[in-house]
Amino acid sequence: MNLSTFNSFGKISISKRAISKVAAVSVMECVGIVGLVSQRSFFKGNAITTAHKGVVVTNLENDSMKIDVYVIMRHCGVSASAVAESIRQSVKYSVERFAGMIVKDVTVHIVDVKI
Repeated sequence: MNLSTFNSFGKISISKRAISKVAAVSVMECVGIVGLVSQRSFFKGNAITTAHKGVVVTNLENDSMKIDVYVIMRHCGVSASAVAESIRQSVKYSVERFAGMIVKDVTVHIVDVKI
């Protein structure tokens, strides 16, 4: 499924997979993150190699979207809330810049903590 927006040049469609990959790259650049976890296997704590599988993009009205991120965090002396806020800001900025669409909400699910 694609997300679409219109501008002066016409209609622009971007796949959810492409948006997920951009979001995944920005998550992995954040300090304190070990990896992403698939939504289906988050209860098992399995880190995955396909980056976009740990990101769920939901299409909202008015050319906007909601993004859920499932991560494994490393205990590195930084609070979980600070890491989550860093992820939220990074994903929002990267996706909005890439897609030209509004990210209404980024929800960070910390599935596991590695020590």
